[in-house]
Amino acid sequence: MALPPFQRLLDEHGRDVHAFLVASVGRSDADDCYQETWLAALRAYPRLGHAGNLRGWLLTIAARKALDLHRRRRRAPVALANPEEALPAEPASEPVPNGLVSEDLWTAICGLPPKQRAAVILRHLLGADYATVAATLATSEAAARRSVHEGLKRLREEHGVEWST
Repeated sequence: MALPPFQRLLDEHGRDVHAFLVASVGRSDADDCYQETWLAALRAYPRLGHAGNLRGWLLTIAARKALDLHRRRRRAPVALANPEEALPAEPASEPVPNGLVSEDLWTAICGLPPKQRAAVILRHLLGADYATVAATLATSEAAARRSVHEGLKRLREEHGVEWST
């Protein structure tokens, strides 16, 4: 199968990639990661040998860009005038990307641990199969299933959320 024009790839998968990045790194950093994802994809696209699962390929690139950002954040020095500023704050909820779900559900999803959050978003909001979730999160399919299960369980127990997809 021949590769589609790159612009078509961007048009078809751009929204999903952006939603994933908003959930992974937050609204303020999502745009930079989004740009880096598409630049990396554009550089690698001519060497891509097949057109199978291009969406999964893009989400994997996006996940790696998000991971790179988290690593940079951990290494960056933080100057504090007051040591109490170092105390962890409540996780901030990001605005719902393009109305994917209700605001209450999105807030609950943003409160999940990062791996569970990414797995739930990939599987239930973006409709990725477990193989794609596993590849994107660089884990086994069984671990991807477990992350989705644990995320949904936590949403149900802590927030009374019953998933309706």
